[in-house]
Amino acid sequence: MSSAARRFGSAQDEIADRRVAESHRISSTGAVSRTPPHPSTHRTSPRNAMTAVAPTLRTPFLATPRGARALSRGSARAPARSRHRGHVAVAADATASGSSALDTLMGAKIIAPDGGGDDAVRSSVQTYYGETLQTSDDLKTSACCTPYDLPKRIRGILSNVPDEVKAKYYGCGSPTPQGIDGLRVLDLGSGSGRDCYVAAALVGESGRVTGVDMTDAQLDVAKKHAESYCVETLGYDSPNVEFKKGTIEDLAAAGVEDESVDLIISNCVVNLSPDKPAVLSEAWRVLSSGGEFYFSDVYCDRRLPDEIRSHPVLLGECLGGAMYVEDFKRLCVGTGFADPRVLEGHEIEVRDEELKALIGEARFYSLTYRLFKLPGRLESICEDYGQYVVYKGTIDGHPNAYSLDDHHRIEKNKPFLVCGNTASMLGETWLGKHFDVHGDRSVHYGAFDCGGPPVAMPGGDGAGACASGACC
Repeated sequence: MSSAARRFGSAQDEIADRRVAESHRISSTGAVSRTPPHPSTHRTSPRNAMTAVAPTLRTPFLATPRGARALSRGSARAPARSRHRGHVAVAADATASGSSALDTLMGAKIIAPDGGGDDAVRSSVQTYYGETLQTSDDLKTSACCTPYDLPKRIRGILSNVPDEVKAKYYGCGSPTPQGIDGLRVLDLGSGSGRDCYVAAALVGESGRVTGVDMTDAQLDVAKKHAESYCVETLGYDSPNVEFKKGTIEDLAAAGVEDESVDLIISNCVVNLSPDKPAVLSEAWRVLSSGGEFYFSDVYCDRRLPDEIRSHPVLLGECLGGAMYVEDFKRLCVGTGFADPRVLEGHEIEVRDEELKALIGEARFYSLTYRLFKLPGRLESICEDYGQYVVYKGTIDGHPNAYSLDDHHRIEKNKPFLVCGNTASMLGETWLGKHFDVHGDRSVHYGAFDCGGPPVAMPGGDGAGACASGACC
């Protein structure tokens, strides 16, 4: 490596470190928050307004400095940042379920170990989770292990979940928000049912939870304890959770109707799908307007070669099917889920030396995304309408502050300036009863200044507006 290259790499690291240190503060929950801009500096400068309208997609910030650097610097080990701002628009005809053009572009298609089609992929996954893995101790990577400190109430609920259900849990995050009482919840790839059992307690007796999975061995465990757990442990008159056999690419075949769900959760399953556009399309179909897809999954810092995407162990442990994170965001936007938000994330450890050699310099991350179905309400960039929100402190487990994502941590009773997109997410979804939204979209003040990075990032122009197409 030349001296110039070494200096450039060092400068990148320094810039990234300064951005993480100066722009973010880590909350007690591990989520990253950003202080909102002061009203006196809230309006966008002419330079920011010009740069805010060009298309890009941002790499998500992670809840650790290392992770934030890894996915923000343009090195050989991380995707380069675009120098423009805003969302990349995906052509409508490229977002259809099973689009071969989109799959080719994004490397989204999983390749079956034996060279077969989608059914062969599903068979490989079923074998891995139904037979190869007996407990979480059999895993060769940290992809299917939740690393976060769970909220106190979640820990309390889990202590009452049957041991057999927990023993066959293979998840990479904690995709079950609190404050969801009374909601209709759908778990994609519910497995042994652990997250469904947690959700059954959180939604209360008036709520409803449905789990969909394709693996009989997992469904048998999930169904086995459902009635006793709901009636005897939770004290309900009848179970509020059910499990259905089906694939997450065709929820209609499993009997999930249009706009019948308020909240979709999923834990490290979407990556296993051989048809990811179909998964997002189905999620959009079954969600009611204002609904949310809240899920954890595995992503990569690059598009993966065939030998990784077809490896049976890497596929089974959620690495082989991991999408390049920027391609995933393009898919979200093209499906209708504009402005995808990241709540938290961590880098995945590959423990097996043979697998390490195979993946080379590729790096994998578990990220928890929030996708909102708000047709016609989410814009391609952050727009300023002079709005602010006030958190009431009413979400269970979040008495003093609530983190919408990795850079919106909103303190109770404190006015918090937001863009139009964030105002809609907090006011027009299941979160609406917990927030007061002030202002409407009758007056527009230009692009919203999120109080961006204090210094220019590699590949950027140093403008202080949002580093992405949303409040990011």
